Amino acid sequence: MLNLDSETETLDELSGYDLRIIQPRHGYRFSVDPLLLADFAGVRQGERCADLGTGCGVIALLLARIAEGASVTAVEFQQVMAGIAQRNVRLNGLAGRVEVVEEDIVSLKAHFPVDSFDLVVSNPPYRRPGTGKVSPRRGRDEARHETSATLADFLAAAKYLVKPAGRICLIYHTCRLAELMAQAAVQKLAPLRLRMVHGNTRMDARMFMIELAKGRTGELKVEPPLFVRGEEGGYSEEKLKIYKLQRKDAEPQSRKD
Repeated sequence: MLNLDSETETLDELSGYDLRIIQPRHGYRFSVDPLLLADFAGVRQGERCADLGTGCGVIALLLARIAEGASVTAVEFQQVMAGIAQRNVRLNGLAGRVEVVEEDIVSLKAHFPVDSFDLVVSNPPYRRPGTGKVSPRRGRDEARHETSATLADFLAAAKYLVKPAGRICLIYHTCRLAELMAQAAVQKLAPLRLRMVHGNTRMDARMFMIELAKGRTGELKVEPPLFVRGEEGGYSEEKLKIYKLQRKDAEPQSRKD
């Protein structure tokens, strides 16, 4: 049963994945980044996954839909957002495969044994405290700014949680690529794949996606860039493929990027 507060929440659809997502009407709302990361991560059947900083739970739900045999633990420290994520899990009939844990990233060692997961994903807050504009919308700053956990904390938690043969996949802002690489080196996490995300072919990369590995080495593969929009201004063919849409359905019913 859907219990939606229409004054403070919206119900959005990702029809290609048969998902309905409750989101705050005026707080932080997901855009294209979770779908790109879920596609990039390449979750496999039977894998145990963790999503750090899940927000409304969209990445966790996507992973569960992409690989029907996978299980996902979604971690969120904001009480309101963790509650929305739990409602989204129930709304989409995934209570048996997606668990929401309301906890801070820095406290996860008390909840899980080391090497618990095959795949760890995250879309961490990318702004340092005191930088950028302060949003008047409650919840946005917690999602965008590092508050209780830093980038180093996210990487340390991911390293602790993932198995030596597993994968860590993140999407992050390009202004912090050098810092992420430096922090990965400190944590002894090897970068295996890197892909830049551009608004279109004429724009600089805004985000990047990276796969890191614990306990193994390999040469870094820089994949072809991903363009969100094509030359005509509409969604690129690759983004339509990721959204599982046809050209005639060009704009999905979830919030536009």
